[in-house]
Amino acid sequence: MMRCLFLAAALMSLALPAAAAELRGLDKVSGQARTFKAQLNQPVTFGSLRIVVRACQQRPPEETPPEAAAYLTVTETRGEGAKKDDPIFQGWMFASSPALNALEHPTYDVWVISCNN
Repeated sequence: MMRCLFLAAALMSLALPAAAAELRGLDKVSGQARTFKAQLNQPVTFGSLRIVVRACQQRPPEETPPEAAAYLTVTETRGEGAKKDDPIFQGWMFASSPALNALEHPTYDVWVISCNN
């Protein structure tokens, strides 16, 4: 966890702000993958997930290694026994290391591809 916070702080110091994040979602049941854009602070829906990108930072292409990271809040729009507004994931996701801080959900995977202006 400390490594993740350190990486996020380091990344933000070198990053360019973005207006949108490009995300990819996988429905593990159907095997369908979908790439979609999410504007900052605007909820997008993928299956039963509601995803809000709070921040998206990307290093310039000349920086090595190139990296993109997004701070996501993910809630499930339906579910038995769960409150509607309780996040099932909240934190930074890194494009180069999606497993570092991954969404753990039985049906869906979501990861960051890039940040766009």
